[in-house]
Amino acid sequence: MVHEPSSRPYQDPESWSELLAPRLAQFAAAARHEHVTRAAQELGVPQSTLSRALVRLEQDLGVGLFARKGRTVALTHAGRTFLAAVERALAEVERAAETVRADADPASGRVVFGFLHTMGSETVPALIRAFRADHPRVRFQLVQNYGEAMLEGLRAGTLDLCLTSPVPDSPDLVGHRLDEQRLRLVVPDDHPLAARRRVRLAEAAEEAFVTLEPGYGLRRITDDLCAEAGFRPRVAFEGEEAETLRGLVAAGLGVALLPPPAVPRPGVVELTVTAPRAVREIGIAWLDGYEDTPPVAAFKRFLLSRRGQLLPD
Repeated sequence: MVHEPSSRPYQDPESWSELLAPRLAQFAAAARHEHVTRAAQELGVPQSTLSRALVRLEQDLGVGLFARKGRTVALTHAGRTFLAAVERALAEVERAAETVRADADPASGRVVFGFLHTMGSETVPALIRAFRADHPRVRFQLVQNYGEAMLEGLRAGTLDLCLTSPVPDSPDLVGHRLDEQRLRLVVPDDHPLAARRRVRLAEAAEEAFVTLEPGYGLRRITDDLCAEAGFRPRVAFEGEEAETLRGLVAAGLGVALLPPPAVPRPGVVELTVTAPRAVREIGIAWLDGYEDTPPVAAFKRFLLSRRGQLLPD
């Protein structure tokens, strides 16, 4: 389910700090004017309301912030100390409010998008280029990582959504399968199997494998496929990036199960695996129950519309 932004009434106050931190804004106004009536007029509240608010603030803090003479006030030493911190805090509130509103702007907001390393050279640039044809001002913060790390990013709120494999099956996440990608057995070009076009994975049971580290989705898929073929892979090297593994295959360190490369690499031959069926699902995931900003909702709809057309043939 795609969560649409709620239809809350639009608010554009002159001061976000007055809206979000009213007691601090009231204190700062009174300190600035040194006069309760003039501060109340600036804030648009009754003078009596402001006076009561200032007294409550002093009572809560347990210290006097103002020396009073009628409606004229002057800061005490404690008040001057407090004011310096309050002004910094209110300025941060203003900046934070403007930042989150800018990130949620339908036309020019921000999407924090995570994706697998193997999706970075062609797939993700093509997706963003196609999306920005209709949303040219939307900004992207891109995070390239392995699957488990991205799912943790979703849970921590540091990612809006991610393109990952396998598609997660977890009660706190929403996952949708978008496409599948064939995996190939990559061997050195002088390997006995290199003259073949197709191979059963069981034929590589005695080979050394170079693989991604545990925690990567492709490593889990490799282990599962080898188990289905009746063997446990003998791992010679564990890395973090598929093209590094291709280079190590070319150097003769082992064989690997990998998705197709963006650009053919010399020194290796890529064989179709006929059994078991060697594919990985590619899908989109996000944290369940969170309301999307308009740019995130638009990009999510776009990705879902690419189901079955995500990857090149």
